[in-house]
Amino acid sequence: MAQASRKKPRALVVDDEPDIRELLEITLMRMGIDSDSAADLAEARARLEQGAFDVCLTDMRLPDGSGIDLVRHIQRHHPRLPVAVITAHGNMESAVEALKAGAFDFVSKPVDLEMLRRLINTALEVAGQADTPMGEEQLLGRSAAMDSVRRTIAKVARSQAPVFIHGESGTGKELVARLIHAQGPRRDGPFVPVNCGAIPAELMESEFFGHLKGSFTGATSDKAGLFQAAEGGTLFLDEVADLPLPMQVKLLRAIQEKAVRPVGAQQEIPIDVRILSATHKDLAALVKSGQFRQDLYYRINVIALAVPPLRERREDIPLLVDHLLARIAAQWQTPAPRMAEDALAALADYPFPGNVRELENILERAMTLCEGEVIHAADLQLDAAPAPLAADDDSGAAVSQGLDPYLDTREREAILRALEQTRYNKTQAAKLLGISFRALRYRLKKLGIE
Repeated sequence: MAQASRKKPRALVVDDEPDIRELLEITLMRMGIDSDSAADLAEARARLEQGAFDVCLTDMRLPDGSGIDLVRHIQRHHPRLPVAVITAHGNMESAVEALKAGAFDFVSKPVDLEMLRRLINTALEVAGQADTPMGEEQLLGRSAAMDSVRRTIAKVARSQAPVFIHGESGTGKELVARLIHAQGPRRDGPFVPVNCGAIPAELMESEFFGHLKGSFTGATSDKAGLFQAAEGGTLFLDEVADLPLPMQVKLLRAIQEKAVRPVGAQQEIPIDVRILSATHKDLAALVKSGQFRQDLYYRINVIALAVPPLRERREDIPLLVDHLLARIAAQWQTPAPRMAEDALAALADYPFPGNVRELENILERAMTLCEGEVIHAADLQLDAAPAPLAADDDSGAAVSQGLDPYLDTREREAILRALEQTRYNKTQAAKLLGISFRALRYRLKKLGIE
């Protein structure tokens, strides 16, 4: 018996210009996609009621309304149908409005057919994708706040709209970005994270866009930039608020034109990259003070996703503690200790200015200092931790940056005391500290103690 042929995908094309409709239908036909067309909003709604589609392409300007009206209609009545809008060249305001309304993506006129093909293939992956989260990484927590974050991740993962992830230092913004990537149609492509504050200003353009051999002193060969490295996947701009103003202009053009020009090149190179960004700073306040461009802010902040601080989801602390202790113990190749009731109570009352990252550091220190297999409140040394910041204090980064050295100093002092008491017998020092020899060796290497 002959195997049943796979059902062809079906697209709806909405445009009042017959020539554009014909061009799009021919392109779809060559991709093996059946299509139906409509000349206005009313006809498009009727077509949607008559049959199922896998993707929709609509012009922004229609005789009886706009493409955004159709996007909103599809969001209400056919939420699983990805819809892309066709905008006039340079009309980014309309494109951003469409993305906010729920459009999957946009393409500008004159339509670049290769870019259109990539967009359609990505949209078809979204249409056929199951709701099951992808990837091994996960957001831990059963609180209402984390349930809300997970629902938002699942929703925005289906779109190609830029997402701005904001929250305090240590809340897990990069993990959220990775989950958006892993649950979306680009999951098989690269995920490229970049800390915008860690790149020297004079190298930033080359790092982002690449350069050609001989374009500047030291450019001994061609080099692809971060945008090219993320081709077909996701570029995550962490601490985007730290970008200098000249680079903000270049980044805005790259996002709007979906193309980059390497340093020394004459022509732009098309790119197919989804942009996710994050910062712990108040980006809106930086816009008001002139430190961040308003047009770039609106371009990357199409969808905003807030990651809650740990103090607003204290019910998740026991689950996080179990997970982090198991992970640290696996790294140290030692059994995970138990948490005494007084230790859990102390963590429940602690404000966690450094959030989940601080919790992990506290547990690492406690595993080093505790005696035996049980961590008590005294082992956490929370009374020596820095005081929490006021809500309007913008120096959270300084606390986060200062916390690790502080914890390392305390661990170094405890280990050196144990080594001195045991005449530098590492096996005996590990017993005195209540940790395994492997755990002590790991800490010695990490702290640079000879």
